[in-house]
Amino acid sequence: MTQRVLVTGGAGFIGSHQVEALLARGYEVCVLDSLTMGKRAWVSPDVEFFEGDIRDLEACRKAIQRCTGLFHLAAMSRSAASLDNVDICTSNNIIGTQNILTAAREVGVRKVVYAGSSTYYGNQKPPHAENMQPDFLNFYGLSKYVGEEYCRLFDKTYNLPANVMRYFNVYGPRLSGEGAYALVMSIFLRQIREGKPLTIHGDGLQSRDFVHVRDVARANILAFESQLHGRTYNVGSGVAVSVKELANKMSLNQIHEDRRAGDAEITLADISRIKEELGWSPEISFDEGMKELLKELESEQAKAGAV
Repeated sequence: MTQRVLVTGGAGFIGSHQVEALLARGYEVCVLDSLTMGKRAWVSPDVEFFEGDIRDLEACRKAIQRCTGLFHLAAMSRSAASLDNVDICTSNNIIGTQNILTAAREVGVRKVVYAGSSTYYGNQKPPHAENMQPDFLNFYGLSKYVGEEYCRLFDKTYNLPANVMRYFNVYGPRLSGEGAYALVMSIFLRQIREGKPLTIHGDGLQSRDFVHVRDVARANILAFESQLHGRTYNVGSGVAVSVKELANKMSLNQIHEDRRAGDAEITLADISRIKEELGWSPEISFDEGMKELLKELESEQAKAGAV
């Protein structure tokens, strides 16, 4: 029998790719999304779509009916912005997570996959391994970690199997200039679209571990299909690229501004655990992924110029 799974945030950047990967794998998929950040057009019309908010427990209950699995990707996902929006961050990432886990427990889903964040590691010395203690630089990182702990406790206390995936800087097609995933890259893309110089905060030597969104979606499915649960996995490339190096690949029209509060100096995933336990490793290189992104941007600009 075909498994029916729910993707929260399924109309967003990562979520829409997750939906596609699940459909290709033969799953029946439904989506719960408030469309605050996502786009309905990114989701196949064949997918049952629930427009609603994870902060609404009844919306969660309605969407997860008849589901055997949950991919919880919905979140308030702006790291720096969380410093000025603690209440929004808390209500989305903690209360929202509590709601969807409560609904998942009520219907007895087989497995939960939770979108965690590499912001857990803060400014600790890389590479970042899952057994490190946290070093939070902003409320976004804290709230995402609290969501991790909810998943682990639901797993342990209520027998709701769950795995936590700590995403590093996710990038790929549909990357928006407004979200938190691949913050630097998404902002650079928006600035190119607007004909503005790329803004580098600080000297640009801070570096990020970029991982392609399709690799992330594949990792999530492996975590769902695995017999393992109660586990935490880094999802990154294991390679760090400096902000300056990234900027040079995109445009030489650049300006420098002061460093921002709440930004990490480096993110770099230790991916040995996910390789060993799930058999996952990234398949799309950074150069391949960037070529795809820039080609998409060129096509978008060509269409705009033809209008």
